[in-house]
Amino acid sequence: MTSRLTILGCGSALPTVINNPSAQILEMCDKCFLIDCGEGTQNTIRKMGLHTNRLYSVFISHLHGDHCFGLLGLISTFGMLHRTQDLHIYAHQDLEKMLKPLIQYFCRDITFSIIFHNINPRRSEVIFDDRTLTVKTIPLRHTVPTCGFLFEEKPRRRHIETGEKPFSYAYCSDTGYKPSIVKWVDGVDVLYHEATYTDEYRASADKYQHCTASQAAKIAQKVNAKKLIIGHFSARILDQSVFLNEANAIFPNTILAEESKIYELS
Repeated sequence: MTSRLTILGCGSALPTVINNPSAQILEMCDKCFLIDCGEGTQNTIRKMGLHTNRLYSVFISHLHGDHCFGLLGLISTFGMLHRTQDLHIYAHQDLEKMLKPLIQYFCRDITFSIIFHNINPRRSEVIFDDRTLTVKTIPLRHTVPTCGFLFEEKPRRRHIETGEKPFSYAYCSDTGYKPSIVKWVDGVDVLYHEATYTDEYRASADKYQHCTASQAAKIAQKVNAKKLIIGHFSARILDQSVFLNEANAIFPNTILAEESKIYELS
């Protein structure tokens, strides 16, 4: 079963003409997950002609605007499209407190239910579980409570019959350098890891609790990832090839996230 990743935004806090803020769609086990929802997410979805009728779950890594400002607009649009399926949102409990009054004011006539699942970003736990996959939180190190997400396919008959291994995908943004995530994502097939800066801006990375491209590559190396995708690029670095060059020097199987691009993962 094919797993696919669509990059809707791979920039950091300041939007640019090249990158929107963080958002991506993961298609896995015949399900569709939205991971983070920065401003402009729904615009990219519509420009790409993507269908959202299978999008039932949204995972928000932390409550910085470049990861969640697009959520209210998306909910409003779903209402105008007469969506009827429930929408599940997994996030820090403060998102529900802030978003509910806005939904009641701007989206009072929506025809679907929004179900909030409050998560604790500071611990690793299963937050989604069905017959085909699980989603676990990955505690990260940032200026506000932040977690990544590990999507793991469950072993099924076809894996036994073909010898194929269940697929796994980890999303880690935003975070300072944190080698201890090895215990949660060791052996992951594809790792998406923030690489906000290059080593030239290491002081900024340390100050704002982000990573450089080389640090992201070192994490991929430590967790024995098969493939690394880097994103969350700083607006101050215009030539994004320097991110890839820096990461490739340490972890050769690195891909640079590109806006509006679809990656076949498995």
